[in-house]
Amino acid sequence: MIARTLFAKLALALTLLLLGIGILYALLSATLTRHYQQEFLQNLNRDLAGNLVTGRNLVTGGVLDQEALKKTFNHYMMVNPSIEIYLLDQAGTILSYSAEPGKVKRDRVDLQPVRDFLSGTHFPLLGDDPRSFERRKVFSATRIPVQGKGFGYLYVVLRGEEYERIEQVFQQNFLLQLSGTALLVSLGVGLVVGLLLFRLLTRRLQSLANLMRSFSESKFTQHTPWQPHPRRKDEIELLGRHYNSMAERILEQLDDLKKQDILRRKLVANVSHDLRTPLAAMQGYIETLKMKEQDFDSRTRSEYLDTALQHSRRVTKLVDELFELAKLDARETLPQREPFALAELVQDVIQKFQLPARERQIALSMQSYDSLPFVDADIAMIERVLENLIGNALQHTGAEGEVTVSLRPNESTIEVQVQDNGSGIPEHDLPSIFDRFYRADNNERDDSHAGLGLAIAQHIVRLHDGIIEVSSEINLGTRFFFSLPVWHKP
Repeated sequence: MIARTLFAKLALALTLLLLGIGILYALLSATLTRHYQQEFLQNLNRDLAGNLVTGRNLVTGGVLDQEALKKTFNHYMMVNPSIEIYLLDQAGTILSYSAEPGKVKRDRVDLQPVRDFLSGTHFPLLGDDPRSFERRKVFSATRIPVQGKGFGYLYVVLRGEEYERIEQVFQQNFLLQLSGTALLVSLGVGLVVGLLLFRLLTRRLQSLANLMRSFSESKFTQHTPWQPHPRRKDEIELLGRHYNSMAERILEQLDDLKKQDILRRKLVANVSHDLRTPLAAMQGYIETLKMKEQDFDSRTRSEYLDTALQHSRRVTKLVDELFELAKLDARETLPQREPFALAELVQDVIQKFQLPARERQIALSMQSYDSLPFVDADIAMIERVLENLIGNALQHTGAEGEVTVSLRPNESTIEVQVQDNGSGIPEHDLPSIFDRFYRADNNERDDSHAGLGLAIAQHIVRLHDGIIEVSSEINLGTRFFFSLPVWHKP
């Protein structure tokens, strides 16, 4: 589990990175050091072969003195065993040498590096090592006359067998240990410092992860906010702020879900009650009519059928309103906005209610300013709102009462007001008046009203980015009002 943490992954990545850097450094250091040593050694001894010829008098009268050459070999074998001297002919064939017998494997040496050396090409130059078919070494060379064979070359290998043996022992005993120790110490210090830095960098991230885990383990009910640093603006702080916003949003949604669940339970209970009553009454009338069909005259049968039909229509109206409210909740029905004259729509709706208003002896009228601008709204939806508000006002207004629809222009809206002088709504009922299936307790309550009209009206007004409000006083009347935006030419 620990290996899966961000800190463990960063630590592993840092370890591998430092190890790779160390290996690369060791390889580059060894290569560059060797290159530098070869260049330095060859430049330092570039005249060694020439000095051997002149200093040891190897050439006398234009001819190589073999006896002097043999003494030179023996002398340098004792004095400077780090070099090996070879005598080559014009073709590069080895004629004699200072190395121990039996260790020279090559019969000849490639002369191209020798020619490049004599022409002064950039060093280091590597030539064949007569003791190996694979190795190549730095050297010094000079041209010398060879008796009976024209001229040849004195070929001096600067890193001989003895030099390599001593170098290898020296590196193993000191340089290698020193370099390895320095490299390990550097890597160790870098690793420790890197891990401390990573711990400091990931500590806040680990703290944020703990907050998230605690929030998850509490079933998203207990939120401990991330405390942002006032001066830090890095990605962790940004992530913490987003976490706070997300957690607050989740808590709000959970609270909304709880409220919605309570409303759903109430809705189911209310729907069951409002459906059961008319269905039971309708079923009772139909069953009675069927059992006593022969005993009833045509007038009684017609009254029973009318009553059953009335309850059936009530059920149909309730179901239609439930479907309409569900579509509005799900925003399946969106406003199809268009410009229209609001006063004409109000007048049409009032005409629909004039007959029932006269039957109840209620004066239904409209008050409006002249030349009202067009509104930008869905004409069918606004008609539904007006029908609900006017129908509701007529339902709660007694005989000889008044219901007035007023239109008043504002700066960018037109305010619609539906006012009556009916029974009014108790003050404690006003906050819940727009809840679905809610019916206020007043003298004019009608059980045929399901309590969905105002909820539908509120949804429609909200879809038009407006707010519907209500004010009321007992026995003085009620006033509903909302605003619609004025249409402006594009």
